[in-house]
Amino acid sequence: MAQAVEDWYKQMPIITRSYLTAAIVTTIGCSLEIISPYNLYLNPRLVVKQYQIWRLITNFLYFRKMDLDFLFHMFFLARYCKLLEENSFRGKTADFFYMLLFGATVLTTIVLVGGMIPYVSESFAKIIFLSNSLTFMMVYVWSKQNPFIHMSFLGLFTFTAAYLPWVLLGFSVLVGASAWVDLLGMIAGHAYYFLEDVYPKMTGRRPLKTPSFIKTLFADEAVVVARPQEVRFAAPPVEEMRR
Repeated sequence: MAQAVEDWYKQMPIITRSYLTAAIVTTIGCSLEIISPYNLYLNPRLVVKQYQIWRLITNFLYFRKMDLDFLFHMFFLARYCKLLEENSFRGKTADFFYMLLFGATVLTTIVLVGGMIPYVSESFAKIIFLSNSLTFMMVYVWSKQNPFIHMSFLGLFTFTAAYLPWVLLGFSVLVGASAWVDLLGMIAGHAYYFLEDVYPKMTGRRPLKTPSFIKTLFADEAVVVARPQEVRFAAPPVEEMRR
């Protein structure tokens, strides 16, 4: 059993494995009181005035209590992050990293701007960890890129992947979780989907082209080249032999 888990873990692509590991270590560390969540949550005032820049990253790593909700989000993270990186972003690790960076930036911006709008500022002020929203963004992007895959929810009913975000949103409401968190993930996911898949087809321009400095951070996928002795050439036609 332990060997199977180890093999499964090692087979994960680099971004998925790194994010999953950081999320689990951070959440377990907070549960054991080795790390304090108060040093991780998103606080614009501390970021700007005390230069606690790490909060812009750590608020995406903590998934609250070690409960059923945590297990659900670890499953979503391991599954859909892995599916995206292995399929849609296969051989494009830099592009996948840029997608996550774009999503994190959009989510942070929405929360900061929303906190300054009257009547809704209190709701946004309660959102101090965006880890669940970023996970939901990946689910949304995957569902948009694979809309016709048939799925089942807890064996109760079947639907296509295009409706997966809405099914999960409804489930969150039923169990009493905040719908704002999932909605933010859907907004960020749709923003990426529109700018990356829809807008380029409409205009021929790609606004989310991955910057070159990010591409330099990740090695290109290895290209398999056949050795000369392994290459066989067909014999030339008889007509050419006679010429």
